[in-house]
Amino acid sequence: MESIIHYFETIPSLHRSLILVGGLTIFWLLEGTLPLFNFKYKKWNHAIPNLFFTLTTIVINFGLAFLLIATADWVKDTKFGIINWIPSLPFWAYVFLGVLLLDFIGAYFAHYVEHKVKPLWMVHLVHHTDHNVDTTTANRHHPLESVIRFAFTLFGVLIVGTPIGVVMLYQSLSLVATQFSHANIKLPKKVDKAMSYVLVSPDMHKVHHHYKLPYTDSNYGNIFSIWDRLFGTFTALDRASIVYGVDTFPDEEANGKIGVLLKQPFNKYRKPTTINPSE
Repeated sequence: MESIIHYFETIPSLHRSLILVGGLTIFWLLEGTLPLFNFKYKKWNHAIPNLFFTLTTIVINFGLAFLLIATADWVKDTKFGIINWIPSLPFWAYVFLGVLLLDFIGAYFAHYVEHKVKPLWMVHLVHHTDHNVDTTTANRHHPLESVIRFAFTLFGVLIVGTPIGVVMLYQSLSLVATQFSHANIKLPKKVDKAMSYVLVSPDMHKVHHHYKLPYTDSNYGNIFSIWDRLFGTFTALDRASIVYGVDTFPDEEANGKIGVLLKQPFNKYRKPTTINPSE
């Protein structure tokens, strides 16, 4: 475990890029052999805006990385944060708890807040207006959302007390997890359901991308599914019933244009439609 953390403490930018590109490539190929939905789209055309927003996220995170490093170094030097306040914590538990709590603050809690605060929802909307969710959708985030998510992660590092090695491990796991859960792949239902008791499975997360409430406001998790089950935000829906997008912004053509998506957070807020889950 210590050798793994040491690796992530000094992980080269090239290796981080390989994790990003490697994950996209693997899940992209799996989508061609194990598709959940047979989308009638030109895959590369669909990917272009999503890859554009992936690049903006990389640029923003790179530009703000000094804050993350400084905070992680400070909590390590001062022994500040939850995992540093627990006496006699085994190293493996120190790392696991660090990743677990960062997943809660930097992913689940951040995601939940984005859905509950109207201005933040309008920013997050760019992610939800993809009508053909696949692995490239994973990093389809407006630049403003990239800043918001970074702020939550930074707050998580401060509160949890994670050193940079654990932070980099968390971010790498988070990246692969979100590529996996968004991928247009069809796992056996029993396998997917069993996985969803601990980790966010593809079917579980696809429910979150259903175009109407209450499903849109559920299943916020990224790596671990326990947060949704613990806080009562877990919802199940048969995957055959899932329709992607957002009902208040139904224009699929417009939602595939970079210029429109960049302006999307500044559109007038429209209250989503709520349907009866029993229907």
